[in-house]
Amino acid sequence: MEKLKFGLFSVIVLALMVFLGYWSFGTLQSGTEYAADKEIKKLKKENEDLKTELEKLANERSIVLQPELEEPVLGEKKDPEPAVYKHRELINELQKLVDGNITLKQKSRGSRVGTMQKFLNIYNNTSNRVDNDYGANTVKAVTVFQKNFELNANGEADIETFNKMIDWLKEQR
Repeated sequence: MEKLKFGLFSVIVLALMVFLGYWSFGTLQSGTEYAADKEIKKLKKENEDLKTELEKLANERSIVLQPELEEPVLGEKKDPEPAVYKHRELINELQKLVDGNITLKQKSRGSRVGTMQKFLNIYNNTSNRVDNDYGANTVKAVTVFQKNFELNANGEADIETFNKMIDWLKEQR
């Protein structure tokens, strides 16, 4: 009977040791896995902290902006929202031509001519080559544009023509 108790006890201890060994090897992590898990927990904590801070700032912002939501006092004007244009860059380039008091005509060359040719491609819905050369085709396209806007249709692009081009682009939101 003593041998049976000892045998049973040995089997239980052995089973317990096998179970503990299996469990320890199953849950054992390498150093890199442990470091990665630790980093993930740290980043999750930071993420939660940032979400909390973001909510706090959003609440503060809404409190600060609250007076702007009220209706303006009679006679008081609010600044209009700045316009957003589809062709903002081209508008800026054309405006530089206006500001520089530039006139372009046949045989003109350079990036200024290219700016106008880009506009003409948009206006005419074409994809003609922008060659920075004010040739016969460019003269023809400018003349048509000027006629459409009741300008002096001489084929030369001047400040008045550039301003009409800018106005047309601004309408193309």
